[in-house]
Amino acid sequence: MTLVSYFYAHPDALIVVAALFGLVVGSFLNVVIHRLPIMLAARWEQEIADASGKAAGTTPEVFNLAHPRSACPHCGHMIRAWENIPVLSYLALRGKCSNCSKPISKRYPAVELLAAALAGLVAWRFGFGVQALALIVLAWALVALSFIDVDHQILPDVIVLPFLWIGLLLNTQNVFAPLPDAVYGAAAGYLSLWLVFHAFKLLTGKEGMGYGDFKLFALFGAWLGWQLLPLIILLASLVGAVVGLVLILALGRDRRQPIPFGPYLCAAGFLAALWGHDLTTWYLQFARIS
Repeated sequence: MTLVSYFYAHPDALIVVAALFGLVVGSFLNVVIHRLPIMLAARWEQEIADASGKAAGTTPEVFNLAHPRSACPHCGHMIRAWENIPVLSYLALRGKCSNCSKPISKRYPAVELLAAALAGLVAWRFGFGVQALALIVLAWALVALSFIDVDHQILPDVIVLPFLWIGLLLNTQNVFAPLPDAVYGAAAGYLSLWLVFHAFKLLTGKEGMGYGDFKLFALFGAWLGWQLLPLIILLASLVGAVVGLVLILALGRDRRQPIPFGPYLCAAGFLAALWGHDLTTWYLQFARIS
């Protein structure tokens, strides 16, 4: 029995393997979430310096997703291999640095568990195949985008744009939608939020969202086709409005403080990828009955 036939015959094993891979990838996503914005800021600083003819700030060592090694932000203790096992190391260390006993952020195991849960969910929903593999990788990218947007209010092009093109390439084979629907979806996703942005700015003089949101919405159009875009924006807006009200009313957040829209788009797009057509059918039947 080949590995492929084994996974077809044992879907539970596929879910477990996908979740385990998710834990490992989740550990890497923590690195991406922390380091990628720093890398982009350094690049932008260098580009500004080059354009102005001034010297940019120099970094003492190479800084990318692989170097330097991960270290405790409090004492600089280099993380050893056994301290970097997803979730298990956090539990073994009781959530504290082995050197200085300062607390380790709960976000690290949370991201690892989220990456594992999303991978397992996709494997359960689609089984073994190209759709599942593609959506698992997309889900991991959406996790990174969501946390980066929460921290820095940016949706990096280096993640969004390649996945937009991947969606179009996949749909040359009708993996998720016919190619014309994907192309129209990418264009409609970008232009619709671009128009909303400029209409809001014209009426209020303020910017209601960033250009990264346009590109992210275009990404979902490229993957899922234009037909699911209304559902995605509806889900994202509803969840965003509810969360925003809770943050303002229950937690006392300043209503003038911007709330990133990217995480809600990511969540809505992921749900649409899994159950979009079912949700749309249910809504149309419910509206017809009402």
